[in-house]
Amino acid sequence: MRRLDYSIRERYGIIGGVITCRKMNAADVPDAFHMLSDFLTADEHYLASSQAYGDLGVKGLNNALDLFLEHPELGFVWMAYDENGVAGICVVCYAISTSMGAVVAKLDDVSVKPDRRGKGIGSEMLNQLKDQLRKEAVTRIDVAVHLENPEARTFYEKAGFVALNEERLSCLI
Repeated sequence: MRRLDYSIRERYGIIGGVITCRKMNAADVPDAFHMLSDFLTADEHYLASSQAYGDLGVKGLNNALDLFLEHPELGFVWMAYDENGVAGICVVCYAISTSMGAVVAKLDDVSVKPDRRGKGIGSEMLNQLKDQLRKEAVTRIDVAVHLENPEARTFYEKAGFVALNEERLSCLI
């Protein structure tokens, strides 16, 4: 649990200011399902690519949540809670970087509940995620941003991400 400093709470109008983040456990699955389901069915940028991803809807999401619980060595769902309950979520999968010779993280499906956006929750969720990944000796986080989503790009750049000047591609097999 991390208490936001006064200036951040004041700037974003956060009451109480306590954002608690953790890896999803079995008890968190309903919250994770609702957050990710909302994201996967409403985010225009995800929907623009969902066919190329092979989106299986509710079945795919349920399978994914089960896999995260059964195989934590592959990754996890990171959840942010505030005084009103679940506030944000993202998905982290591990990979091995041949350029770094180390484990890195792939970040997907980052979302904050609409009524909590602009209050610093997403930034705090990423800060606590970075802390967690450092403890696990993960040395890099990779994220993809839709080309027509400048707000997301700005968010990630403020969090220290830099453009790789490449485009992500997908191939269903």
